[in-house]
Amino acid sequence: MLFSDASYTVGNIVEAIERGDIALPDIQRPFVWQATKVRSLFDSMYKGFPVGFLLFWKTDADPGARQIGTGKAAPQYLIVDGQQRLTSLYAVMKGVEVLREDYSTNRIRIAFRPEDGTFAVTDAAIEKDPEFLPDISVLWAPGNFRQAIRGFLARLAGKREVDQEERDLLDDALHRLHDLSGYLFKIVELSRAVNEEQVAEIFVRINSEGVTLNQADFILTLMSVFWEKGRRELEDFCRAAKTPAHGTACPFNWYIQPQPPQLLRVTVALAFRRAVLKNVYTVLRGRDLESGSASPQSRETQFETLEAAQAHVLNLTHWHEFLLCLERAGFRGSKMISSENAILFSYALWLFGRVHYGVPIPQLREVIGRWFFMTHATSRYSGPFESQAERDFALLGGIAPGDAHAFCDALNHLIDDTLTNDFWTITLPNNLATSAAKSPALMAYIAALNIHDAPALLSRVRVRTRLDPAVTAKRGIERHHLFPRKYLRGTLGLTEASKINQIANMALVEWYDNIAISDRAPSHYWPAEASEARLPPAELAQHTYVHALPDDWHEMDYPTFLSARRRLMAQVTRDAFNLLGQHSYQPDYPVPGKPDSAPAPAGVSEAGLSHLLQLALLDVGAELVDLQHGTDASAVVTAEGKVELEGQIFDTPTSAACAVLDVKQCDGWAFWYTGTDEGLKPLADLREEFVRRITQPETPA
Repeated sequence: MLFSDASYTVGNIVEAIERGDIALPDIQRPFVWQATKVRSLFDSMYKGFPVGFLLFWKTDADPGARQIGTGKAAPQYLIVDGQQRLTSLYAVMKGVEVLREDYSTNRIRIAFRPEDGTFAVTDAAIEKDPEFLPDISVLWAPGNFRQAIRGFLARLAGKREVDQEERDLLDDALHRLHDLSGYLFKIVELSRAVNEEQVAEIFVRINSEGVTLNQADFILTLMSVFWEKGRRELEDFCRAAKTPAHGTACPFNWYIQPQPPQLLRVTVALAFRRAVLKNVYTVLRGRDLESGSASPQSRETQFETLEAAQAHVLNLTHWHEFLLCLERAGFRGSKMISSENAILFSYALWLFGRVHYGVPIPQLREVIGRWFFMTHATSRYSGPFESQAERDFALLGGIAPGDAHAFCDALNHLIDDTLTNDFWTITLPNNLATSAAKSPALMAYIAALNIHDAPALLSRVRVRTRLDPAVTAKRGIERHHLFPRKYLRGTLGLTEASKINQIANMALVEWYDNIAISDRAPSHYWPAEASEARLPPAELAQHTYVHALPDDWHEMDYPTFLSARRRLMAQVTRDAFNLLGQHSYQPDYPVPGKPDSAPAPAGVSEAGLSHLLQLALLDVGAELVDLQHGTDASAVVTAEGKVELEGQIFDTPTSAACAVLDVKQCDGWAFWYTGTDEGLKPLADLREEFVRRITQPETPA
C-alpha cells in the first residue's frame, strides 16, 4: 500500500512539530508565503472552510532513532505537501520566526478584530487600534489565553464603552479563534516503501504551485531528518556569504553567493566522489546500490563521511584559499562568471588536492587556477555536467592518498589534452565569432587581459584595476566598437546587431575615448587617437598586442578584420594561460573596493582630484569646462589626478583655471564644471561629496 488516510487536529500537528516527530524541511524551498496568504488561511479556517489536505511521508527512521551527533529524536514524518500552511500555523501559534528565501528571519504577525471576525496583517495603524488584537499568537502562549482576552477588553474599554453583552460576544469570538487548534486536517501518509521518484511524481501531480522537486531537495530533507545540525551549518554558511562582515572572517566573496544545494554538490563530491545526486541519496539512506537493502548502521556511517567532508567544504581557510585560484586565473568577480558549476567542481577538486593528497597551497593554486580557466573557457560543466564531473573524479581513482605529485600530474595532463593546439587555433577563434556579452570565450580573453595586467586601449589605466567587482561606476572602462556602430550601419549598410556587436569588434577603452571616437571610420580616428595618446613606440606595440589589433587593422575591410582579430585574441589568451603554469607568475590585484593609494584626508581643503578618482566620483579623462566666464576653456583629468589643458599639465584645478583667466589667484574648484549623472556640476560639489563619504561612511544594510 503506497498510502493511508488519517486526520489530525492543528494542535496535534503543531505539537508533533514541536517534539520533532514531524519535520518541516525546506523540501519546497524556505517560507515564501506573503503575510496576506497567512491571514487568508486563518480567515478560511475561522469560517469553517476547507483548506486542503496534507501529504506526509514516513521516514526511514526507526522509532526512538536519534539524529547523528545529537540526542534529538529523528522525525517520523516529513511534510511533502502543505509546508507553507503548516509553517504558517506553527509560526503564528508558537510565535516563532520563519526563514525567508534570502535566509533572513522574521515574525508573522496577524491581527484579529473580534467584533466582525476580520483578520489583517499587523501594521502600525492596526497596532494602535484597540478594536484589534494586534498579534493573535498570544492566544496560544502557555497559560496566557485568559490574560490575553482580559488585556484586549481592558484596552478596548479605555477607548469606548463596552457593555456586558458586547463583552460576551467579543469573548466568544476570541474563544472561537483559540479553538482553531482543534481544526481537523485530512492527512495522506505515504509509506516509507515509496521511493523519492514516486514522491516527486505524486507531489507534482497534486501541487498547484508548479514546484518541482530535485535530488538535492531530497538529500537536504534527509539531512533535516538525520543530521539537522549539518543542514543548519550549511544554510548559515550560505546566508553569511551574501553580506560582507566587518572585523571577522566570513564566506562572503565577489564570485558566487552559493545556495545550499550547490555546496551540497561539493560536499558529496568530496565525500563519495560522486556528482549524480540520485546515487548519493540512495547511499545516504543506507541502501546498497545493488541490492537496495537498507541498514541503519550503514546510514550512520555514510552520514559520518558526509559530516567530515562538509567540515572541509565550510572551512573558511579552504574557501578563501580556493577563491584566490580564481583571481590567479584572471577572474575578478561574478560579472566574469558564466558557469557557477565551474566554480563548484573546481572547489571540489581543490579540496581533493588539499585534503586527500596534501598538495602544498602554492602548487595547488597553480594547478587549480589552470583547471578553472580551462573548465570555464570550454564550458566543461554545462549540459550533462554530472556525468562529466564523475569522469573527472574517476581520473583520481588510482592515485594513492598523499601523492601530491600524481594528483597535479593527472589534472595537468587532462588540461593539456583539452587545450590542444587545435583548441587555441581553431576552436577558440570560432567560439569568439559571437556577440554574446557573457560568452565563455570572451570572459577567457578578458581574464587574459587581467593576467597580462593590460592597460585599457591607449590608456595607462590597468584593466584589472577598473574591473573592481566592488565598484559599479557607470563610467569607467567599457567595451567599445572598433568599427563604430553608426559607421557600420550608415557606411557599410550592416543592420544586424549580431554582426555589429561581434566580440572581435570590441575593445576595452575608457569611457571618454568611446565618446570621442563616436561614429568615425577606423581609418579616420585611429591614427589621430594613437597620436594623441603620446605612447612610446614600445608601449604602443604592447597595446596593440594585448588588444589583439592586426597590423594596419584600421585599413582592413570589416570581415577580414574580424577574422584576423579573433585569431590574435585567441593567441593573447593562450599566452596568458601559459603564464598560469609559471611559478614566477604572482598576480597583484588591488583589494576590491579599496584604492591602491593611502586613505584620503578628511578636510575639504586637503582633498585633490586623485582622491575623487579613488572614490569614482570622477573618472580619468573626465572633461572639465568653463560655464561661467565665457572662455570656452576645456581640460581633461589625467590618471595622476592632474589637469591637462592645451597640452600642458597643471597640478591642480586652481592652477589650470588661473592660467585660463591669466590671474594669480582664483578658485579652480568653482571654475571647472564636469559631467555627472545629474548633469554638469562644479568640482567643488564633488569635493564636498568626497568629504561626506569619508567622514560619514554609510552603514551597510
